[in-house]
Formats: sequence, structure tokens, C-alpha cells
Amino acid sequence: MNCIVRILILCAASFSAVTCSQSPAQDNPFPELAWIAEVGARTLPAAEAVFSANAYGAVGDAVTDATQAVQAAIDACKAAGGGRVTFDPGIYLVGSLFIDGDNILFEVPRGTTLIGSQSIADYRRIPTRVAGVDMEWPAALINLMNCSNSAVAGEGTINGRGKVFWDKYRQMRKEYDPKGLRWIVDYDCERPRGILISDCKDVTVRDIVLYQPGFWSLHILYSEHVTVDNIIISNNIEGRGPSTDGVDIDSSHHILVQNSHINCNDDNFCLKAGRDSDGLRVNRPCEYVVIRNCVAGHGDGLFTCGSETSGSIRHIAAYNMQGLGTKYGLRFKSTCQRGGVIEDIYLGNIEMRNVRDPFVVDLNWHPAYSTSRLPAEYEGRELPAHWQKMLAEVTPEEGTPKFRNIHFRNVEATGARTCMKVGGLENSTIEGFTFENVSLEGQDAGSVRRAENWQTAGLTVRASGKPLETADNTGVELN
Repeated sequence: MNCIVRILILCAASFSAVTCSQSPAQDNPFPELAWIAEVGARTLPAAEAVFSANAYGAVGDAVTDATQAVQAAIDACKAAGGGRVTFDPGIYLVGSLFIDGDNILFEVPRGTTLIGSQSIADYRRIPTRVAGVDMEWPAALINLMNCSNSAVAGEGTINGRGKVFWDKYRQMRKEYDPKGLRWIVDYDCERPRGILISDCKDVTVRDIVLYQPGFWSLHILYSEHVTVDNIIISNNIEGRGPSTDGVDIDSSHHILVQNSHINCNDDNFCLKAGRDSDGLRVNRPCEYVVIRNCVAGHGDGLFTCGSETSGSIRHIAAYNMQGLGTKYGLRFKSTCQRGGVIEDIYLGNIEMRNVRDPFVVDLNWHPAYSTSRLPAEYEGRELPAHWQKMLAEVTPEEGTPKFRNIHFRNVEATGARTCMKVGGLENSTIEGFTFENVSLEGQDAGSVRRAENWQTAGLTVRASGKPLETADNTGVELN
């Protein structure tokens, strides 16, 4: 018999311009958020001088290593004060490339494909943050670092050819997991990202196709006023790439992601702010972010906050979004070692079809990965610096995360397996969620535990199977 559970309580501008304005925010369900108009890159490179990588010796035959030639073109563009680095049609084999100057447009035009080297030696080790921890790790395929008013654009393709790194990771898991080292294998298995934007401002990525990175696809780190517009990320080619997140926005602010489509094998659109003791040390929030007019296909999260929450995540708006067959929909995750406050999140005009778990809040996420414990056989050994960071103790006062003041408006999910999975902690309830015109339909209603002060007059859950389970809720009527 059909069980109905009703909750009773309540830039786009051409690159010939030097300024950048957002695309119109169509159907913005949150007009009260004035700061939405302030996100994204404020300028674009004029790109008048042209530097052809082919003129510096790059050969697009898919075999000749073009890294030095392409880098020479980038460096010449930087020395000239800016311009456009471009390619003749072809397939160019490259390792890490570094755009570390201002006013540079790195163009991957139609008919051009950059393919990544499959040797980790071709990705220079750099100081960076990996999954919430500052450490040395291989650079990405394309690296924008310490630059402003620069861009990666064009209708060409960037192919990381990451399967060799996916296979390496899976093999290491077979070795690490039985030893109780699940928590560190992701850091020990070095894999290149697709694009890294680090310590930048007024940077744009638009129109490209990116697929098969060895690790995360597009990582925006310690940066401000960045626009990602009209890109396609597709990582499930030649198998499903582990840890191949789509767009990760990490301890950055005033970021705009729009008009993009992601298929991956981890979180599709994700917000992060550092992990455990190292994330608490850095203490940089992820804030003032807009994600809109985007589609997620296969992946682990149409919209995800966490699990790296240490520096806090706040002032976020995601709207006009679709999840089509995504494993998780609106997902919030952390653990009792992360810390941080996740608040003032606005999610609206969201449609989820055949999303397995459309609404998930988990403050005890994946203990085998999230909890760092040194096996007895390693005690007394000299440990790598990143192991020591991961093992540093975090007090309960520092490490308890808080999720509060999160708002849902015009959200619909159909074809779910479990409509709601919400679990707070005894000392950290899920507080102040509000629902307006939210409808979740699926097989089982799910559960809500340790929630407080929700406004749920606008939430309807329809389940054909198990009814909603509730426990330890305060000021929340769930019937």
C-alpha cells in the first residue's frame, strides 16, 4: 500500500573584452541573496598577441612530447605581458603545463586535443592541497597558479588518459586495506588532476571538454573570483575512474560554476574546506559560491558539502540543477574529526530523477577512510610528513562539525531508493533546515535522526515501502 509521509512542521563576454559580466541569473529562486551578483571572474584577458605552440616546436602527432614547446609558448606570452597561446589542429602529448602569469588566454581550439602523459614523472611535484591536506603532490595536467585575469578556453578537448592511474590506485587498495591503511592510500597513491586553479583571482575556464583525469577533474583551490562556464566533464570512459570528482571548490570564495554537465565516479559538484588537524590549522572557508544551470549524470553527488569541512562552508547557492541517475543528490558529509560550520546554504529549482539517495546528511561519514589510526606494526617507524598530519589528534571541541541553516526551495525527486538519510551526532544536531515546495518520492522514506528546529510545512515524502524512521529529534514533527 502506498505510504504517504507528510512533514507537518514547518561571464559571458568575448575574450576581446577586458571586463566580464555574468550570464543572466534566470529563474533565480533566491532573489534575496544580493551577493549572488558578485561572484565569478570580473575580467577576461584581451588576448591580442598570439603565441602559437607550433611556432615553438609543438607537433600534434599524439606521439612527440610537446610539453617543453607548449610551456615555451606560455612563458613567452607571460614575458610579453599576456596574450593568447593557441594550437594548430592536432593531438598533443603533454605532461604538466604551468600558466603562472597574468592576462594569458590558454586556448584549446576546436580540432585540438591535449593528451596527458601516463608517466607520473612528467607531473612535477608541487606544494598543494590534496583531499584537505597541504602536502607535496604531482601537479595537474593544466596548472593556473598565482595568476590573475587569465583563462583556459576553447572548444577542444583535454584528455588526461588517467586509466593507468586508476588501475594503480585499485592495486594499492588491495595492499593497503588489509593492513588498516584505508585512511592514507588516497594520499600515497599519487595521481594527476585535470586542471588546478591555485592562489588565483579573476580566472575563467569555459567551453572545453575534459575527461579521464587521474584524480579530481577541476580543482579550484585558495582562489577568488573564478568562473567555470559551459564545460563538459566525462570521466567514465574505459571504466569508472576512482576519485574522479567533477568540480571541487576548495577554501575559495566568489566562485561561479554554470551551464556545465558532469559524469564522473565521485562527487559531481563539491565544496571543500580542509581536513582534520591540517584543515583546522589553515582555517580558510569556502564561501560565496554559486552553482547554477548544471546537470549531473553518473556520480556520487549532484551537490556535495564535505567531507572536508574544517575551515567551514557558508554562503552557497545552487539552483536550476538536474541529477539524472546520480547516486546521491543533495549530500552533506563530515566526521567528528573535521570540525567546521556548514551554514547558510540555499538549494532551489532542483530536479532529481532516479537518484538513489536524493537527500543525505551524515556526520559519521565513511569511518574507515575518515578515521586515521596507525596499525601497531607501524608504531616506532619514521613516518612521512603527510602521515603525521593525518594522525595528529583533534580534540572533540575542535573536531565536532555543525550543520545549520540550510534552505531548500522547489526541489523534486522521483524514482529514489531511499528518500531521506539524515544522521546528526549526540553533541551536534542537524539544525535549522527549512523546506519550501519540496517533494521526495521513492521506495523507502528513510530516516531522520538527531535533527532540531526544522521548518517542514513545505516537505512531502511519498514512499511505497518502509515509512520514515525518526529518533532523538527536537522541535521537528515527522509523521
